[in-house]
Amino acid sequence: MVQLENDFIKICVNLHGAELTSIFNKLTNEEMLWQGDPAYWKRQSPVLFPIVGSVWNNTYRYNGTEYAMSQHGFARDMDFVLKEKTDTSVFFLLCSNADTKELYPADFELEIGYELDGRSVKVMWNVKNTGCDDMHFQIGAHPAFNYKGYNSEADTQGYFSLLPIDTNYRLSTITEKGCLGHDIAKIYYKEHCIIPITKDTFNNDALILEDSQVISVELQDANRTPYIKLSFDAPVVGLWSPIKQGYAPFVCIEPWYGRCDKVGYEGEFAQRDWVMHLSANGSFRTYYTIELL
Repeated sequence: MVQLENDFIKICVNLHGAELTSIFNKLTNEEMLWQGDPAYWKRQSPVLFPIVGSVWNNTYRYNGTEYAMSQHGFARDMDFVLKEKTDTSVFFLLCSNADTKELYPADFELEIGYELDGRSVKVMWNVKNTGCDDMHFQIGAHPAFNYKGYNSEADTQGYFSLLPIDTNYRLSTITEKGCLGHDIAKIYYKEHCIIPITKDTFNNDALILEDSQVISVELQDANRTPYIKLSFDAPVVGLWSPIKQGYAPFVCIEPWYGRCDKVGYEGEFAQRDWVMHLSANGSFRTYYTIELL
């Protein structure tokens, strides 16, 4: 376990999956990140790579060859190495190997970094194609945040506030085998793009907003007081909490460069929606921020 802290925040990161396991607010003496419980969800903040979501029937085709792949890929279940650590940042590295090649044929380096800046955690990803052929991949975040004032019996547990403001967001929904249906729903708002989190919000699994409709999501408590904000330039964002025993004690805000297959998709991996492409020796760099409010 690797730790970083400043006057405002202390974080912990596990070498397994390079997964963020704690965001401790030193000013309020509160743990902000879900601590994991198999009764609801055993993970905390996995990085999704080289896919986001599910592939149809758990198989996909890469340059004509079929591979098996479980939901969200394999990076979250592999041990990274510590590459570099300073007083304010830390970087971890995963390289393709014989085990990854059985699931995904590309040669790659995946670097995951965390940097503290005041009340914010900057989460950085660098994907490098170390092979001679074009590389196709997806990458995404899946951080889970504790509800403030969690009340399993409440009519409303909290709220999402979305930016930019729109009155007619287009919503993609998961239907069969963890894959996307072909219909697009719409969410209408009466008050500044606020989504109440109720016991029915996630009845159809995650809420997925595509096409860069959203660049930030603010999590508010039941009194509409904001306490966490995620900012990103990812083209897709998912909002999710498991439906088990009423409310789960946490909710996820997930910036994605990728998304699950559509129902029935059996084409090439390279033609999946929201797939990223790298030529030989090419790199993809991006980040998102988690801010404590």
